Amino acid sequence: MRNPFRSEAEAFNFLLVSVGVAAAIVIAALVGGTWYGVGVAVVTIGAVTWWYWKSGEQPRPVPAAPTKQDEVAANRILVIANETIGGRALRDRIQQAAQSGAEVLLVSPALNSRLKHWASDEDEARLAAQNRIDASLARLRSDGIEARGQVGDSEPLQAMEDALRTFGANEIIISTHPPGRSHWLEQHLVEQARERFAVPITHVVVDLEAERD
Repeated sequence: MRNPFRSEAEAFNFLLVSVGVAAAIVIAALVGGTWYGVGVAVVTIGAVTWWYWKSGEQPRPVPAAPTKQDEVAANRILVIANETIGGRALRDRIQQAAQSGAEVLLVSPALNSRLKHWASDEDEARLAAQNRIDASLARLRSDGIEARGQVGDSEPLQAMEDALRTFGANEIIISTHPPGRSHWLEQHLVEQARERFAVPITHVVVDLEAERD
C-alpha cells in the first residue's frame, strides 16, 4: 500500500482527500440522516482505501545518468544550493573543482510557499533565487572562478533532474545548513538524491552563522 506521507506534496494531497471525504459524510448525514451518512462513509472510505492499495508504491524513478557522458571533455559539477549558495565552505569546494578544469553550474531552487505555488505566483521566489545566484557568481569571479547559474524548480530533486537533462554532470554537490537547521536534511534530500541519480553525490555543510562570526 502506498504511504501517503512519503513526501510533503503527497501528505498535502492526502489531507485534501480526507477533508473531502469528511465533508461528504457530514453532508450525507445532514441530508439523509445518520444511517445514510454511515453508508456514505463506508463507501467513500472503502473506495479511497482501495485506490491507495491498488496504486501501490509508486515506481522508483530510474537513475538519471549524465547526458551524452562520452562526449564530455571535462568534468562537470552540478551544485544545488539555497541560502548556503554563497557560503565559504561551498566556494572552497567549487574552487577545488574549478582548479581541476571542471565546468560548474549553480542551481538555486525557486523556493516558494505552498499557497503561492498553488496560485502560480512564483515571480518573487524566482527573483530571490536569481539574486542568490548572481551574488554567488560575483563572489566566485572575485576568486578567479568561472561558473554559470540558473534558477531551478521549487522541488530540489526536480531541479536536479531538470538540470541533468541538459548538463551532463559527473558529480552533484548538495549544499545545506548544518543538521538541526536544515530543512533539506530533515527531508532526507541527500539520501533521496543518491537513490535517484546515477551520479556521485557530495554533501557540503555550510554554517553561515560560524562564517559570519
